[in-house]
Amino acid sequence: MSTTLIIRGGTVHDGTGGPGRAADVVIENDRIVAIGPELARDDQDTEVLDATGLAVAPGFVNVLSHSYFTLERDGRGLSDLCQGVTTQIFGEGISIGPFTPAIRAELEATRDAGDPELVWDRLSEFLAHLETKGVVQNVASFVGAHNLRMIGAGADDRPMTEAELATVTGILDEELADGALGIGSALIYPPGCFASTDELVALSTVLAKRGGMYISHMRSEGDHFLEAVDELIEIGRRAGVHAEIYHLKAAGRHNWPKMAQAIERVEAARATGQPVTADIYPYLAGQTSLGASIPPDFHDGGHEALAARLADPAERARIREAVVTPSPRWENLYLAAGGADGVMLLPDPNGPVAKYRGLSLQQAADADSQDPVEMLCRLVEQEPSLSAMYFMMDEDVLRSALRNPWVSVGSDAQTFATEAPYSDGATHPRSYGTFARILGRYVREESLLTLPEAVRRMTSLPAGNLGLRDRGVLAPGNYADVIAFDPGTVADRATYEEPHQYAVGMQHVVVNGTVALAGGVPTGNLPGRALRRGQ
Repeated sequence: MSTTLIIRGGTVHDGTGGPGRAADVVIENDRIVAIGPELARDDQDTEVLDATGLAVAPGFVNVLSHSYFTLERDGRGLSDLCQGVTTQIFGEGISIGPFTPAIRAELEATRDAGDPELVWDRLSEFLAHLETKGVVQNVASFVGAHNLRMIGAGADDRPMTEAELATVTGILDEELADGALGIGSALIYPPGCFASTDELVALSTVLAKRGGMYISHMRSEGDHFLEAVDELIEIGRRAGVHAEIYHLKAAGRHNWPKMAQAIERVEAARATGQPVTADIYPYLAGQTSLGASIPPDFHDGGHEALAARLADPAERARIREAVVTPSPRWENLYLAAGGADGVMLLPDPNGPVAKYRGLSLQQAADADSQDPVEMLCRLVEQEPSLSAMYFMMDEDVLRSALRNPWVSVGSDAQTFATEAPYSDGATHPRSYGTFARILGRYVREESLLTLPEAVRRMTSLPAGNLGLRDRGVLAPGNYADVIAFDPGTVADRATYEEPHQYAVGMQHVVVNGTVALAGGVPTGNLPGRALRRGQ
């Protein structure tokens, strides 16, 4: 046997959820060739990773990653690598292709100075670019429903015409043929929220021919949470496709009891044989733009239209009133967070409102002797892309969601590194801690999940849902995405106040048979590949 790498002496948790067993993992090139007790015999060309006392598992699949630009900037992916993530999945709402000039301009506005221009037209081209440039993790993506709306109807609040829908479905089919995983929607944001259920069914019907998945940040995670779950299940049923809920949660104290009913709805659909799943991040605050606190109607026509409305005193008064008024038509994050005290500001550290970084919206308003909703409007005017954390969730509700065997894990975040300039970016602790927090807090400390079950949730469950062949399970013939960690010490260290801190306890990470982390130290190797559904 010509062996290039041995992971020796660990307890193998193969990703299926079964009990661990003492075994060596033998790798040749990019594939596992054998797993068993004391199989490995060294020769002078063999590299050996000592896994004594460690759990050995498939690499983790980050179902919801926003690392497309941060990996393009820094392919090391360290905040995820130090947690054992070997595959990143993009495409919640917006994807890096297919493009229109408007989408390209929208994304260019979020890029850092000096970053390369977005020269790609199609999603598959961008993923191939990442592989060629060099990334540590494998990458794959859904097609963003945001992109599809922009191609068809632009930023307008109207249905697509039949001709527009035909154009969009044709482009979607081409992206699916090139390996896209399916459609990823984000239905609380414009213009994605302007799509009707029927339109989303029409788009998802294209997925059925290609075996793709419909995955969604649903229309509501708060006041209309249950109706949104029903819509997702309906889309999956009518289109005949697997449907998944992005970051399953109940937002806002009065909505927390709805989680039990949401789980019942998913279980009922699954009992009929319909494939419905979800993913989760283990934190009580979400993160998105501060501008998301302004109702979608005021975003109709894009950011320039919003800016014009904010500049009009009468329209500004309407916006301010809408922010503090419950509505059946949109997801009010401001109220779900309990108001300005529950909104933490994360402006660009080099931007015009950097001095408010880390403050609550209420604290920022008090500092300037402003009404908090007026302060919100001012901040959105000055920094349209300003990010914020919204403290909306409850720990017991999170646990009730995580207990379900059909729930996998995604960070809903970018990758970072702890050195400048990467550590200058404002971020959520989930960037650094999501997967380690599952293993440390919910496995070791609380025993909410067993270790084999937690590994399954982060490996074979998402890999199977996403159609990633020969990944997610440690077995001869499968790709060698393998990690080794100390189950007694693995833990997150990132906090809301100090998020740029690596997780601890991960010792070895192998991606496609190449060592990316050895003894807890990054090797600098960048063996990640662009993955295609079903291949």
